[in-house]
Formats: sequence, C-alpha cells, structure tokens
Amino acid sequence: MTRLLTKKVPYTFNRAGYYYFSRRVPADLLSHYSYPRIVQGLKTRSAQTAKSRALVAAAKLDEYWSHLRMTDPDLIGRRLLRQGYSSFTRNTQLDVPIGSARLITLSEALETYVTQKGAGKPKTFKAAAQRACSYLVDACGAKTLDEYTRSDALRYRDYLIAKGLVGSSVGRVISSIRAVFNFAISEYALEFKNPFVGMYFDKSAGVGKRLPIPIEDIRKVQYLCKTIDDDLRWLVALVSDTGMRLAEAAGLLKSDIILDADIPHISLKPHPWRPLKTSGSQRDIPLVGASLWAARRLSEVFADSPYAFPRYNKKDTTNSNSASAALNKWLHQYVPEGCTMHSFRHSMRDRLRAVECPSDVIDQIGGWATEGVGQGYGEGYSIEVCLKWVNKLDVFDRV
Repeated sequence: MTRLLTKKVPYTFNRAGYYYFSRRVPADLLSHYSYPRIVQGLKTRSAQTAKSRALVAAAKLDEYWSHLRMTDPDLIGRRLLRQGYSSFTRNTQLDVPIGSARLITLSEALETYVTQKGAGKPKTFKAAAQRACSYLVDACGAKTLDEYTRSDALRYRDYLIAKGLVGSSVGRVISSIRAVFNFAISEYALEFKNPFVGMYFDKSAGVGKRLPIPIEDIRKVQYLCKTIDDDLRWLVALVSDTGMRLAEAAGLLKSDIILDADIPHISLKPHPWRPLKTSGSQRDIPLVGASLWAARRLSEVFADSPYAFPRYNKKDTTNSNSASAALNKWLHQYVPEGCTMHSFRHSMRDRLRAVECPSDVIDQIGGWATEGVGQGYGEGYSIEVCLKWVNKLDVFDRV
C-alpha cells in the first residue's frame, strides 16, 4: 500500500488522500514497545489540519516520553506496550485521542464550525468566524482550545478595541469567537469553560447616535430620485417610504415586488444570497408614495435578471456594503450631518409614531423585534391594517 511522505506536514505520511501521524520510538524506549513506530490516522485530507494535529500529538509524545524516562508511567501508545507485532494495525489510536481538549486546535474548531454549523448559510457567516479566529491568533497566538485562558480572552477584547473597532463591532466579533468555542465544546464533549463567556465591553463605545432624516429632506431626496431616475435612486426611494433595511431592499427579487394585488406590496422573505436579520423581519410591506413609484420603475427594467437590483447581486451574496458606500456618498449632500441610508429607517419609525400608530403595528411594518411574550402569539396584523397606518404618513407625491 503506497505511502506518500509529506515533508511540508511533519510527522505524517499520506495514504489515499488521508494523512497519518507517524513517529519513530526513541532507541532507549524501544523496550517498552512491541513495534518501533507509532502510527495513527489523523482523519483528515486537509494539510493544515493534519499539521496542527500532528504537531500537538508529537508534543504530547515528547512529554510522555520524558516522564517515561523518569518514572516509567503509563504513556501515550500504551496499547502497543509489550504486545506482539501482530496486534499493531495502521488504525491504532494514540492514548490521547484526537477529540480531547488538548488536541482540538483553533483551526480545527473553526473548520468544524463553518462546515457543520455554516451549512446552507451565506458566505458572511464563514467570513465572520474566520475573521474572529484570525484576530484571536493575532492577539494571543495559535493554541489548542483548552490553552486559551480568561486572560487571553481579555487580551483579545483589548486588542479589538485597540484596532479601533466600535462597541457593536467588538460585540459581533466576540459573539463569533464564543460561538466557535461553544460549538467545539459541545461537538467534542470537551470539559473546560469557554473563556469568552460573560466578558464585559462597552457596546456603545464609538457608536454615534443614528439620526432620523427630517421630513423636508426626505421630500427633497425623493424629488431628486425621480429627477435622476436610475437604479441607485430607485433603491433610495424604495427604502425611503418602506423603512426597509438597505440589505433587505438590495437583495429583493422582482417577484418579491407584488404590484398586481389589491394592495401593492413587497413580500419580504429570506433568500440564500440575502438572509434576514431576524425571524420577525419576514413581512409584507405596503407600497405608497416614492416606494410605489420605485417599485413600478423596477418592474419595467432588467428583463434579463430576476433581481430587482442586479448590480448588487452579481455573485451568490448581496453586496449591501457596496450599496451602502455608493448611496451614502450621494445622500450626504442632501441630508444633515450624521444621517445615512439607515436613517430612513429611523425616520419611518418617527413618522409612524407621529400619526399615533400602535407600537406593535410599527414593529410589524419595520420588522423590528417586538418585546413581550404575548407578542409572539398569533399571525400579526393584516396588510390592510398596515396600509391603513402607512396611508396616514406625510408622503411626497402620493401615487
């Protein structure tokens, strides 16, 4: 059976695409073994994972061999001790199994997390986990999971703050690394406490207050959208009278825009290229004013694409960051300092409050999380009820 020695991955050979750990027993310890070499399948085709596992296994062997030389205790590979050669197989397991806390590396935990937990999720899920782990290596070095301490976790937090991340971004990164550790602890039945649980950080640090856009400026922007009349301005107009998140609007299919119903509306639902922030984000949103104008314009163009905004959906994920950068650059000329595309969402909430719309109806229209256990019961308000309140808004050029 062919063995391909691997110089780039120490202490291993490759057989049929899989990596195996291989280490010769030192001459002075041969009397303790029935075979001069310890071999174990590493159960991976990944060179990076094999290298991590092999280096940790080799370190453990060195540690145990050192103890053996002094005290001759039970040690790694003891199933081979004083047994006949025939008892050895290529699948012989080391005494410290790959699944133990000492042998689960950060890279392996990350691979397990994104492969199993990330199945079917957008690329941003994997990117967030990879970024969080990369930051941890930069701050504290690459270790096995059990070697990360509370001091490391605090150093990690301080590293993120020193990089200039605002409180909300620090929170997202820490949530990602905590999730990677939690998943590995559960998946491999590891027995140590996640050092990233319960850390304090100022969530508001560096986060400026998001301001609503005054109604006069909303009208001005909507007028400019109709004057310029291109796909970027259609996206602005669509958001301006619906209160949608920019990513929600940018990731729409044309078929999500229902114009031939008694009440024109957007049927907002998750898509593989653009998930929704919360379960409550899935909703029907009545179209009025500038948003209805934009929806009608979108129905007339891009015949060769199923997307409402093809420029932001060229791959398998909605590029809402690109949309945000382009639109905010244009928008800031016409709105007060500190206002962004997301400010339309704040304005929508204020506009609905101004017409004394009930708070739970506001939450449903905007897809905001609703407080209270009782709010989770029932199917919510009909689109007719939502339209009743949206129709009370002071909208520009009602169509």
